[in-house]
Amino acid sequence: MTPNTKISTLFTQTDRKIVIDKLKNNPLLSVRFRSLKGELKERMIDFLCGTATLPLTYDPFFKKLFNPDIYPERLENFISSVLKKKVKIKCVLSQEDSQLQGATLLILDIIVELEDGSIANVEIQKISYLFPAQRMSCYSADLLLRQYARVKGEKGKGFTYNDLKKVYTIIIFENSPAELKKDYVKDAYIHFGHTTFDSGIHMDLLQDFYLISLDVFQKSYYSKSIKDRNELNGWLALLSTDNVCKLDELVSDYPYLESIIADMASYLDKPEEVIGMFSDALRILDENTARYMIELKDEEIAEKDKLLAEKDDQLAEKDALIAELMAQLKK
Repeated sequence: MTPNTKISTLFTQTDRKIVIDKLKNNPLLSVRFRSLKGELKERMIDFLCGTATLPLTYDPFFKKLFNPDIYPERLENFISSVLKKKVKIKCVLSQEDSQLQGATLLILDIIVELEDGSIANVEIQKISYLFPAQRMSCYSADLLLRQYARVKGEKGKGFTYNDLKKVYTIIIFENSPAELKKDYVKDAYIHFGHTTFDSGIHMDLLQDFYLISLDVFQKSYYSKSIKDRNELNGWLALLSTDNVCKLDELVSDYPYLESIIADMASYLDKPEEVIGMFSDALRILDENTARYMIELKDEEIAEKDKLLAEKDDQLAEKDALIAELMAQLKK
């Protein structure tokens, strides 16, 4: 791009009817296009019309534009801005080694090992109320156990617990759970947590948590007349932006976003790849919705089993009391 060219001009404006007709009349794209539905289908049409950005909070798009094998500096800079210290990615870790069994209800899950041996897990949640503290604790513990198994295997008899490094769990909520919207934290969109002791002693435990609320960020950040310009706010603004008209101001405030936005615009010339990413996003969303319904049903069954067990206990107590009274009457 030339210095005076606005980034928004890369998103060529096309009439909606022309875009839809091209998709319907292309034998390679028509079947996938017709299978899309709802908000994702409209977002794809808007993108190909040049009026909307790609939805980076969905797995296929984030991983395409933040791929640590191709653009390691992007994910490094994002994680660095969250942790408030410079990090460098050593490698991407496979999720097949997880100790957790069953489905995870995740839209995005990227796990990387950093150069100092620590591990960072970046997740974006669509169904926030199914990601309580208990699940978050399990995910963090899983990272720690996986690191333990790997490092102990590498070190052998020379292994000590001092060889273990931090594990960072970074959760990004599109729609935050109620706990992150309380009045006393209504303007806070990033929350850091770790274990502390009431006596005030300091022990550098290995599990750190970062919770990021995109909906709170949008409300508090865009309502300010003077925006806080720091690197994290730039990345969060990019994740939150869906309107191409906002991109010029975004790049003006955060010039380092220019390359990723230019890469995003380049997909306007790759409709086959775009519709593939949207199809994958819809499939993942549908799978997670199904898993969500299963979890709700399991919780409902567990609650009914609990109530039945309580009733059984009450009946058993009544039977015991009746038996005791009958014995006393007989005596």
